[in-house]
Amino acid sequence: MTRQRLKVLQARIDAAMATLAVWFMDLWTVVERGYRRPLTWLALRLKFAFFPLLACVALAGLAWDWSHDRNLDSAEDSIFDTIIQWRPLEPRPSGHTVVVEIDDCSIEWTRAQGIGGWPWPRQVHADLLDALDRAGVRAVGMDVMFLDPHKGDADGDAMLDAIAAGGAGRFVFASSRQNPAFDAASSLHAAQVPGAFALAPGARPPGPTVAVYLPFGAAMAQHSALANVSRGEDGVLRDVPLREEVGDWGLPTLPARLAMQLKGVKAASLPARIRVNWRRNSQLPYVSAADLLAGKPVCEPPGSRLPVLRGAVALVGYTAAGISDSKPTPVAAAMPGVEVWAEATDALLHDGAIWMPPASLKYLLAALLVMLTAYAFWRGEPHEDVDGVFVATNAVLLGGAVLGLTFFGVFLDIFACVGFVSLCFGLCRMYAGVQRGRAIGNNDYREEYSPHRHPWLAMARLRYVRHDGLPSFESVRGKREYRRLLRRQLYAGGEAVMIEGIVERKSWLHEILDDLMVLIWAGRERAKVLGTSKRELDRLYHDLNRGDLPLDAHGRVMVCISVAQIDDHDDSTSRGERMRLRELLGQDLNASEEFRLSADNRYILDPSHTLDFGDAPEKDIP
Repeated sequence: MTRQRLKVLQARIDAAMATLAVWFMDLWTVVERGYRRPLTWLALRLKFAFFPLLACVALAGLAWDWSHDRNLDSAEDSIFDTIIQWRPLEPRPSGHTVVVEIDDCSIEWTRAQGIGGWPWPRQVHADLLDALDRAGVRAVGMDVMFLDPHKGDADGDAMLDAIAAGGAGRFVFASSRQNPAFDAASSLHAAQVPGAFALAPGARPPGPTVAVYLPFGAAMAQHSALANVSRGEDGVLRDVPLREEVGDWGLPTLPARLAMQLKGVKAASLPARIRVNWRRNSQLPYVSAADLLAGKPVCEPPGSRLPVLRGAVALVGYTAAGISDSKPTPVAAAMPGVEVWAEATDALLHDGAIWMPPASLKYLLAALLVMLTAYAFWRGEPHEDVDGVFVATNAVLLGGAVLGLTFFGVFLDIFACVGFVSLCFGLCRMYAGVQRGRAIGNNDYREEYSPHRHPWLAMARLRYVRHDGLPSFESVRGKREYRRLLRRQLYAGGEAVMIEGIVERKSWLHEILDDLMVLIWAGRERAKVLGTSKRELDRLYHDLNRGDLPLDAHGRVMVCISVAQIDDHDDSTSRGERMRLRELLGQDLNASEEFRLSADNRYILDPSHTLDFGDAPEKDIP
């Protein structure tokens, strides 16, 4: 009983689903026709001009965006963050750039030594620099501000400045660029800022005034660099600045000043900023300041080995809670500022920065892809081929961008432009779908066929035959060009209805039947239908022979014409509308007599050469 009830329930559900399906499809057909037929009206007037018009509009949009907000350019930031977090491999640091952190353990250690907590006396900073110098570091960048002398520690201030002088530029101290609103009240000029360099050949000292806070000591000020960063619009730090531009003068930041000292590069040759190859798993080497001051690991577990400092570059800065200068980066919501400067220094000294092509490249790439897309659709390329090429191109570009960032430190941001091109591709695809829908007789795009209004049908079976002796590639190319031009003529608004393929493309019968194409014309009178078919067949021959791959050079098209009066308003015979239409289609596909398509197809349309199923065929020839 239970099984029987389940069967009854299932039958009722199936019946309800069938009812709902019919109801929904009828309703949805009304919706589709409501917008598809107006689009057909538009397509019949624009024809293939739609595609170059769309390309022009898209190019104008790209030009406007380039000269205004550059939204296409800014869209790369979130994509960059995602890829840099998802990439399966990330580059290892050089190992020659070390972060010396003033962490909680270091502050507690100095407090335990009776020196006191934070802020440290300047003597402690001098001792830390001396320890780094004795460890054999090449240079030190101090991401610690020493703006004013320390009250009650004049000897420590003097010792720290003496260490700076003895370093002869190997110790670089942090300075701070203030808000440009304070520049007018400053007595310091751009050319007077330590490390300042001319950006233009015509730059004349002293340059405009600039508000910069320098370290209090003369030697520290002489060997100082800016420690200012700038974040993106979303507040994330991705690009580390290498200079601050004031008029025709550049003021270097810590990494740039270190590179100038260690590599002898000219500051003007460095870019304005670099994009760090941010790492989340392979961190730079860290060492606590207390371990260096004590000469042994005091903040690390017993037996731990300190990083190798000989020949390394050290960046000293805060990581302790409460004084840490943290910044959001693509791989960390709060990365210590000293690590940011260390990453930038490591990238600059060891060529580890990410290469970013100019922003104009993505606009040029988007413009190129838009033009190629519009051109492919304008040519009348089959949608299945265009789809495949588009997907393959995008896959190659996306794969290249991911692989470039993962293995080569190159970030080619094509994601935003691919999205823009995909929008244009979708519009082209939709318009081509409207053209094809009308060409194949889809009643969402054109009125349904009524044998009462258009009783006469002319059906032409077209068969492509290649010339003997042609190479295989030439043969396939010629057939493809024939199908493209035929499709383009019908998509442009011809009167014929096309049965594009007898079997589905790539079907196991496709190789045998892909040379057949059926065109159907309808009308109220036999003579008018034949006249329309002749005009369009003549135009087809002309189109097939006017390009660089003329039909006559690689093949020929054989035509067989069948004509029938589908509705003769005579219901006394068994040959009604349906039977006549089936006879027409079957006889046309099965007929063995066919004639070559030519410039004037009057001969083909002669009554003696057409299969006629009308009860009273007319003898006139258009």
